[in-house]
Amino acid sequence: MQILGIDIGGTGIKGAPVETDSGYLLTERYRLLTPNGAKPSPVAQIVADLSRHFDWHAPIGCGFPAVIRDGVAESAANINSKWIGTNVAELFSKATQCPVYVVNDADAAGLAEVTFGAGKGVPGVVMMITIGTGLGSALFIDGKLVPNTELGHIEVECDDAESMASDIARKQQNLSWKKWAKRLDKYLTRLENLFSPDLMILGGGAIKKQDQFIHYLTLHTKVIPAQLGNDAGIVGAALAARQVIG
Repeated sequence: MQILGIDIGGTGIKGAPVETDSGYLLTERYRLLTPNGAKPSPVAQIVADLSRHFDWHAPIGCGFPAVIRDGVAESAANINSKWIGTNVAELFSKATQCPVYVVNDADAAGLAEVTFGAGKGVPGVVMMITIGTGLGSALFIDGKLVPNTELGHIEVECDDAESMASDIARKQQNLSWKKWAKRLDKYLTRLENLFSPDLMILGGGAIKKQDQFIHYLTLHTKVIPAQLGNDAGIVGAALAARQVIG
C-alpha cells in the first residue's frame, strides 16, 4: 500500500510517498520550513503544500511532536501551545482533502526502525530515542508500541532532560561534543535504570554526527544508531496510517 508519510519537526516539515510493504520512499523526500511560531493554521497550510507537491489524493500518515490520542494533540513541547486540544487529524484532513492519520513523531520513527531497521526482529524491551530539536522516545515490548511515552521530559539532576541533552541545547549552549555527550549519557543512563532495555536505538538529526559522541556513552545496554536515518519519521508515519486502515 502506498501512503504519503509526513514528519513534522520543530524546524522542518518533510514528506514522501512510502511503499509500506517495503519501507522504501517512492520519490525523494520534499522538505519545507516549519512556519515561525508553528501555529495550527500555518502548519496545516504547509502540510497541504506537501500534499499538492506530490499531487496526492490518498491516505496520509503524519508524525507530530505531541502526545496524540484519537488524532487530538494533548501536549505541545516544541510547537505552539495552541495545538493543545486541537484535532490535528481533522485539521490536516480538511487542509489536504485526504484522510490523515496522526501519530506521535518519535513513535513513528520507532515504528519504522522496529519494522524495517535496527530493531527489526529484536525481542524484549526496545527503546528508540530521537535527538534533534527535542528528545523523543518510543518504547516497544516484543515489537508492540507503548504510545506517547514522551521520555524526553523526565528530570535528570533536576533539569528537564530535553533542555540539557537535546541537539538544539548543544548548539544553543555551544557545548563541545564531549561535554554534551556526558549530558546525553546521564539521560540515557537514567532511562536504562528505569526500563532495563534490551536495545537502545539512537535516531534523529544528531545521529548524522554519531562518530563525534557515541564512543563517550557508558551504558551497559547495547546502543546502536538508527538505520533509516532521517527517513524514519516519514516511513513510520505511513506505517501508522496503514495499521489504522488495515
